Amino acid sequence: MNKIDMQSFGLSQRFITEATLYTGFYIGRVILQYKELYKVVTESGEVTAEVSGKFRFAVKALSDYPAVGDFVMLDRNCDAGGNAIIHHVLTRKSAFIRKAAGTANNEQIVASNIDMVFICMSLNNDFNLRRIERYLGIAWDSGAIPVIVLTKADLCENLAEKMAELEAVACGADVLITSSSSEDGYLPVKNYIDRSKTMAFIGSSGVGKSTLINRLMGENVLATKKIRNDDKGRHTTTTRQLMLLPGGGVVIDTPGMRELGIENADLAKTFADIDELSQKCKFHDCTHTSEPHCAVQEAIREGLLPADRLANYIKLQKETKYEGLSSKQIETEKFTTMFKEVGGMKNARKFIKEKTKNRHGF
Repeated sequence: MNKIDMQSFGLSQRFITEATLYTGFYIGRVILQYKELYKVVTESGEVTAEVSGKFRFAVKALSDYPAVGDFVMLDRNCDAGGNAIIHHVLTRKSAFIRKAAGTANNEQIVASNIDMVFICMSLNNDFNLRRIERYLGIAWDSGAIPVIVLTKADLCENLAEKMAELEAVACGADVLITSSSSEDGYLPVKNYIDRSKTMAFIGSSGVGKSTLINRLMGENVLATKKIRNDDKGRHTTTTRQLMLLPGGGVVIDTPGMRELGIENADLAKTFADIDELSQKCKFHDCTHTSEPHCAVQEAIREGLLPADRLANYIKLQKETKYEGLSSKQIETEKFTTMFKEVGGMKNARKFIKEKTKNRHGF
């Protein structure tokens, strides 16, 4: 039997090196997720897998469980003898994370180990700048590169106007325009596909994610449905799924998410214009609400910044743990979180100093 080239599924030296820590196990990548079962691709083929009892006992959060895109260590690479058992999830290089519905302070991994996030939005009544800002905040925080994909351009009568509005909020993210009415309408997305990368498609139901992926796959592998007359999408994709493109590259399709809860977000990149303006405020901890000599409020009065953009910025701050913090304080908070296992910011500096001392021998 021919072995599967795992590098075509995104396996890099980074994961190969980490996998050597777990002798006696096989590496695979999660390509489909059911309720408690996973479909995993290995060099010997696809297997159905479940987590071990020890793994289940050790996890502390929903986000610790395997997710589509994860590289995992299994006890076997074939279906002989029942389901394969997942013993370890290799360290994620990136993850698109949403706040799990109905839970407090719990994260759900939408897609992991991704290089690029295609944020899809149709050019009809689904078009929503505030939702784009929400998606961008999570995308920038994920560690992947966000790209905004506008679909159904053939149904839009005021494209130039919407592009001008979007330009004010894109803040460094590329914007692609696609159409499903022509055979080459998906080419702007195809030109971004890299055979060595993993791309995730994110967006509301019915905006055309599955249609784009079908075009990239060269066949109708995913069911598609149009947005209803009230512009609310029908849920077509119900599970997350990873697929290998014929020309190389990996794509992950995700269920539609009209409402996207935020646990963490990179607001400094998403609202780079507000962050830059805040440097000119009189008070370094300005909340841009009622303080005097606020450069952000001044920009609103002069018509340089939409008031609803600031309102959304403040709203997203409240949804994350960074409410009331300046950009510098947010970076400090992130640094503290990174080193929470060694006692936070203060002990982190001590930890780094000792590591440097040991490395140089003085």
